[in-house]
Amino acid sequence: MSAAETLAPSTHSADDEQQLRRVYDMLTAEESLSPRPRHYLVGGVEDDPVEIPQEVYEALLRVVDAMRKGLSVTVSPTSQTLTTQQAADLLGISRPTLIKALDEGQLPYTRSGTHRRIALTDVLDYRERRRQAQYAAIDALSFDVDETRDIEETLTNLRRARKAVAEKRRAARTT
Repeated sequence: MSAAETLAPSTHSADDEQQLRRVYDMLTAEESLSPRPRHYLVGGVEDDPVEIPQEVYEALLRVVDAMRKGLSVTVSPTSQTLTTQQAADLLGISRPTLIKALDEGQLPYTRSGTHRRIALTDVLDYRERRRQAQYAAIDALSFDVDETRDIEETLTNLRRARKAVAEKRRAARTT
């Protein structure tokens, strides 16, 4: 497979749904055990089982989970290093926004001639850091609204919270 391929679930019969459920249950049955259980793929020859690497196990688990929910799955081979456009697409941001993050040192990269290359693991780490920062911002801006309080007091408290978050963001940029 050299390009992205989308696998759309066909109309499942009751047998297909039961089989997907059994595969999912088998994959998740021992998740909480330590050490992690080993999983094997068995082919046509009985004495030829092959241990599944953790990454393949996790991908298989996600595919089976999505398919049993009736969702399509896209499998897209990706290089370990990405172009700026590929990284921006993966992050769901524009290429200029990514370039700005690279220039600000928020994300490490290497140069190949005049082109920047970014390690996939660094892009995934950056995505997780951004996600955690977004959750923190949401938490900082949220507060319980007491319906018995004056609306002007509530709005004033909200403005103060927004101002505090903006000040933290500015302070973080200057350090």
